[in-house]
Amino acid sequence: MILIGENLNVMSQTLGPALKERNAEPIQEMAKAETEAGIDLVDLNIGPARKGGDELMDWVVNTVQVVTDKQLSLDTTNLVAMEAGLKAYKGKALINSVSLQTTRIEKGLELAKQHDADLIGLLWSNEGMPRDVNERAMHTVDFTYKANEMGIPNERIWIDPIASPISVEINQVKACVEFMGMVEEIAPGCKSTVGLSNISNGAPTELRPWLNRTYMIMLMRHGLYSAIVDAFDTDLIQIARGQRPDIVDLVHRMMDGDKPDLSSLSEEMVKYARTVRVLTGESLYSHSWLEV
Repeated sequence: MILIGENLNVMSQTLGPALKERNAEPIQEMAKAETEAGIDLVDLNIGPARKGGDELMDWVVNTVQVVTDKQLSLDTTNLVAMEAGLKAYKGKALINSVSLQTTRIEKGLELAKQHDADLIGLLWSNEGMPRDVNERAMHTVDFTYKANEMGIPNERIWIDPIASPISVEINQVKACVEFMGMVEEIAPGCKSTVGLSNISNGAPTELRPWLNRTYMIMLMRHGLYSAIVDAFDTDLIQIARGQRPDIVDLVHRMMDGDKPDLSSLSEEMVKYARTVRVLTGESLYSHSWLEV
């Protein structure tokens, strides 16, 4: 599976100031660390960057591309900044992302076409987040139709159905999993991706990796192509690289209805089993789900 490192982010307490001050060293150290951790793309998240975003994205792309040969994912809602980053990048970028909002989709698709970039199709419309599986399917068809009209083939589109926090609503969590199994049929040739850490927003920091890893495995069951992840979660990377088939097997068996005897499992496997129960709606989410 393709892994996009999320850690070079303007929200970071250390990297945020470094971006603002154009301090290259922390930015380059993070890009190198993510590369060494084994991710496939480095995401450059500068946020909305409403003031001077074009200059900032130009600077960060040039700062990073000299220290890593990994593909760059340009992450901003500022399309002027996005264009500056695409012009500065010497490789083939991934645009993260283009939504269905009428104020954004046409310009976003134009940039992808002009710069021969892949793009993440974010299923966020004028009405906001899709409410269920059906709206995700409808938005996917709408997005790919508009992209194809612009001359962008499905093979360059990465569909993001938008994961939402388990602490908010289980139905959205389940809908995202169900939708993932429909992508190939609805949009043949399209890839899929997900901002994995969204699932654990609101959970205690030390417990978030259990939700992230388990949800990734559940989505992998339905053909997940890529995920935006914490590059330094070594267990997650091992799972994504096929090095923990035991965990994957347990999660997938439970998705099929198997109810393992927890007393027969290791402490690690018990945590995964309890997390599956929460993410499938069998158990209610609480911050103590690993202990119940």
